[in-house]
Amino acid sequence: MVIPEVTESRVLLPSLAQNDGHLFWRAAARVHAALAETLPPGVDVHEYAALLSLAGGVTRTQQSIASAISTSRTTVVKVAADLAAQGLVTRVRNPDDRRSYALTRTAEGAAAARRWRRHVEDLDEALTSVFTIDEHEELRQLLVRISEGELAQDTPPPLLESVGFLITRVHFRMHREFSAVLAPLGIEPRHKGCLAALHESGPISQAELARILGVSAASVVQMVDDMERRGLVERRRPDTDRRTQLLHLLPAAETVAAEAGVLSDGLTSALLAVLTPAERTRLTGYLVRFVTAP
Repeated sequence: MVIPEVTESRVLLPSLAQNDGHLFWRAAARVHAALAETLPPGVDVHEYAALLSLAGGVTRTQQSIASAISTSRTTVVKVAADLAAQGLVTRVRNPDDRRSYALTRTAEGAAAARRWRRHVEDLDEALTSVFTIDEHEELRQLLVRISEGELAQDTPPPLLESVGFLITRVHFRMHREFSAVLAPLGIEPRHKGCLAALHESGPISQAELARILGVSAASVVQMVDDMERRGLVERRRPDTDRRTQLLHLLPAAETVAAEAGVLSDGLTSALLAVLTPAERTRLTGYLVRFVTAP
């Protein structure tokens, strides 16, 4: 899953402000940036989630933890090693599968989970401060309904209370399924957003595209390189300023963007089919406010 390095930009072009896939991408990027910038040293959100899944003295395999907290097995392998090194879990070979480990939370791990919970909840509150209590709860419930079938039945309750966690889970699902349907076109979901932005804004610089998408200049360079190789975008120097390069869509981009739009719109409608039209409209509004909030 690609989460580009997000910037402080809160710009949303009109077309992208109505695109739920793009909004979830931007919202997830904001959550990841906040996690990296705000949580104190030593507090890791994946380690926190793993400790939550071990509440009540249960023993779980790494695979079971990955399922409970909707995280990859690769991530849990690293998390388990870090937690064991800190003395927050005991880790023994799984008797049913000697290639894996079973984890149990220690008393120190329970204390760490209590300490870290305050930081994580404060972060979630800061991310959603733009909403009233009722709006926050409706957004959370909408996200839970969209996530049904993706979240494990034993997902720790504090994670189900976290709008930030739920946004990243919905984005993970959308990105996975968007990537699959867009693969035959030779593009990824992030490239679709670039093409839509360039179509609406006309020839612009890479710096301006980064500002519009709310990502770093380095992320845009990589995306433009990809699309240039695909024959969709071309960098050109204007006669009025040879120091600047503007991004121009090539003829092939129109066909690819149109096909990508049809595919992604159909997939988005299917993923959000559990919502009524009025609920989907409110969800879009909540996501716009989440992404553009100062």
